[in-house]
Amino acid sequence: MDVFAYLVAAWVFLAGCYGLATSRNLIHAVGCLSVCQSATYVLLLAVGYRDRATAPVFSDLKPGARPVVDPVVQALALTDVVVGATVTALLLALVVQVSKRHGTVDPDELSELRG
Repeated sequence: MDVFAYLVAAWVFLAGCYGLATSRNLIHAVGCLSVCQSATYVLLLAVGYRDRATAPVFSDLKPGARPVVDPVVQALALTDVVVGATVTALLLALVVQVSKRHGTVDPDELSELRG
């Protein structure tokens, strides 16, 4: 389990990057970005994982009796989920506005946006 979770996180991230590089649709690109973001959830949870650890509730444990899972990593993963959902919602709102103004979601056809 020590390396497998890191390999899964890398594979999910690379799959999202591949989809982003080959995307011809802005909605698909936003979806691929959220797949890349989900690789960070797996990575954070892999960092905080401990074998045979219990939940970080200390009411019945003596200090050092058995290992516990780090609650900071779990809080970071939850924060990552909230930030990822917010960014995805904002990007999808921008795609809707681009679609309304230009009539397309294909990045190659948006010639008015080129500098």
